Amino acid sequence: MKIALLGYGKMGKTIEKIALQRGHTIVIKTSSNSSYTITNADIAIDFSIPNAAVQNISNCINHNVPVISGTTGWLDNYSTITDLVATKNGSFIYASNFSLGVNIFFELNKQLAKMMSNLSNYNVSLEEIHHTQKLDAPSGTAITLAEAILEEQTNLDQWILDKTETDKLTINAKRIPEVPGTHTISYKSNIDTIKIEHEAHSREGFALGAVIAAEWLINKKGVYTMKDVLNIG
Repeated sequence: MKIALLGYGKMGKTIEKIALQRGHTIVIKTSSNSSYTITNADIAIDFSIPNAAVQNISNCINHNVPVISGTTGWLDNYSTITDLVATKNGSFIYASNFSLGVNIFFELNKQLAKMMSNLSNYNVSLEEIHHTQKLDAPSGTAITLAEAILEEQTNLDQWILDKTETDKLTINAKRIPEVPGTHTISYKSNIDTIKIEHEAHSREGFALGAVIAAEWLINKKGVYTMKDVLNIG
């Protein structure tokens, strides 16, 4: 595949490394190109910044280039993008996290939340830790985990960041240098604590999942998720 990397920071460079190892070609790197022709690419992978993502994704869809995005912080416009995909018969995958392990972790989180839904003596909380360069808090991955918990925990009505309130799911966000990403969900009672955790050891897991998603999306039309790519859930 000829790949456009829309965003060429640390993540983009890791994706480039994985893509080249898997026999693909990088034809566009937006941080080094002031302008580019997206139709030179077979597919685009967007790991840019929140205020650029919608324009990047829209440009791809408008030019019939399949696009996957791992940029977080722009989802207020998600329905606008999915409507555009429908109008243009485009191809799109968004994931808050493309790591294969994290997407398995998402499913474990859903199942645990269902199992704990009737156990009122347990209080659930969520912690996420990332490197200090991460722009948004909480992480998109933490929000995905929180939303799945809220679907099952009917005594909680929304998540809140770095505070504790009755009827709210607390997400504690920490920023520590050189941490690729750790997410921990805890159910604590007076008797014991049940905890599940995913710890990324490097960015390569995210990059590999993004490239696999791009390979899967070629020749497909519509809006998909990593559950479709991995055939889980």
